[in-house]
Amino acid sequence: MSPTPSSFDRGTLRAGGEALAAPLPALLADAEHLASTMLLGEHGRRRPGMGEEFWQYRPAMASDEARLIDWRRSARSDTHFIREKEWQAAQTVSIWVDGAQSMDFASPGLPSKADRGRLLSMAVAILLLRGGERVGLTGQTVPPRRGDVQLLRIAQGLLTDNAAREDFGAPDIRGIVPKSRALFVSDFMGPLVEVEQALTEAADMGVKGALLQVLDPAEEAFPFDGRTVFESMGGGLRHETLEAGGLRRRYLDRLAERKARLDDLARLTGWQVLCHHTGSGAQAALLWLYGALERRR
Repeated sequence: MSPTPSSFDRGTLRAGGEALAAPLPALLADAEHLASTMLLGEHGRRRPGMGEEFWQYRPAMASDEARLIDWRRSARSDTHFIREKEWQAAQTVSIWVDGAQSMDFASPGLPSKADRGRLLSMAVAILLLRGGERVGLTGQTVPPRRGDVQLLRIAQGLLTDNAAREDFGAPDIRGIVPKSRALFVSDFMGPLVEVEQALTEAADMGVKGALLQVLDPAEEAFPFDGRTVFESMGGGLRHETLEAGGLRRRYLDRLAERKARLDDLARLTGWQVLCHHTGSGAQAALLWLYGALERRR
């Protein structure tokens, strides 16, 4: 027989479990509130197509085949009607949210880039799941599925702490389904060659999607002057200068080049890209994300 855990072990296990679960309700509540601002309703993604559920009647057109006419409905009027069914071919969406230490950066009074990225990812997952889509996380930790329980799996996956975090992250495309859609959320401040490789491999699988670059306002404005010590969140990079203001123009030029390269990568691979600031409201970014992932080509 297995030994009975001591009260200390049970207490430690319970405390650890509670600490792990504590962020889940807050993240889900915030994401639910954000998603509710979209007011999409239960049928926000409905469209005609192949399926089993009735959607609507419409007047027949000259191009419609006779076999498509609903003769019972048409018999009640002088017009022929087509019985349309709801489009039900659910798509699969895989989400990657950068968990690197650079995402922990936040200006005073603002959420971190990681918190905003998780919030937007959860909110769009809620909208997609309610629309009948399969949603999951890349990396094979949370495979795409439907249903409300999947929200808990996604939230737990997003909040799982990785002790061996790098300074900067790179998209993980493991587990992405061919000819599906994907969302990559990051500050994209690390080597872009890794982003290029991930997008190219995804595009080769017929995957289309969206890049959401999340930046803090300080990273856009570079409001530093005089003696300043710049250090990465993980401490791997460090630079001290006596004239930070003199670096502003070079920094802004490099940032503009990085954004332009992201735009080029998105255009070449058929993806879309948006830069979102943590100092801005999340609603506009969520609306953009939903439209980008909803679009079918």
